Amino acid sequence: MSERQDNVIQFKKRNTGKIIAVIAGVIAIGLICLFTCFKIDTIEVTGNKHYSKEQIKKYVLSEGYINNTVLLMLKNKVRPIEDVPFVAKIDIEYVNAHKITVTVYEKALAGCVEYMNEYVYFDQDGYVLEISPTKIEDTPCITGMHFESMELHEKLPIKDKTRFKLILKMTQLISKYKLSIDSIQFTSENEIVMQYQSIRIELGDGSDLEHQLLDLGEMLKALDGQKGTLDLKDFDTASGNASFKKSKE
Repeated sequence: MSERQDNVIQFKKRNTGKIIAVIAGVIAIGLICLFTCFKIDTIEVTGNKHYSKEQIKKYVLSEGYINNTVLLMLKNKVRPIEDVPFVAKIDIEYVNAHKITVTVYEKALAGCVEYMNEYVYFDQDGYVLEISPTKIEDTPCITGMHFESMELHEKLPIKDKTRFKLILKMTQLISKYKLSIDSIQFTSENEIVMQYQSIRIELGDGSDLEHQLLDLGEMLKALDGQKGTLDLKDFDTASGNASFKKSKE
């Protein structure tokens, strides 16, 4: 091999070494920037209803917390936060070097029933979403029913299919008309009684729920602060008149 060829090979080796050194330097600088320039200063929480912003932040800052906007976002993509009661999903999005947005997607609770001193929450299709000792406000609780068992993610074990459909229809209408109902009771005569604050709402057998609940919100506003029984069993849809009997003080 000639001397000229030796020089060419040595020159190529030197260039290869320089390229590797440059790449290593760029990677090192990138890692330094990644771990020093992306500290989390602000966590913005949206979509939360049942949990406060501070409670959601605690979930984010708990197990495996990484104080880095980029790395925390990537970690959530690979291993998202799970097993948070009443929450379907939590997304973490990068906003800027020092800020992330946490979006909470809560489960749509239609109502709940009592079972073994706990509350069983279900969706508008009757599937069990959560079983918890905690009573969530603004979620109507249905009483006057008994269950032998209860399974998460399964339909409510109601043998009477007519009553099951009636429960689903009630909770769907309550959601549709944005009604605040505290509880729903099936009486021994198979009639439906709702409770709103100090007002008892009698609906009869539930055969005319659509019309009965359509104007209920306005009726309850007009009766705000009063105590008594609102009888909608013979509600006149044409006139919109309903019977209200005040409770004796």
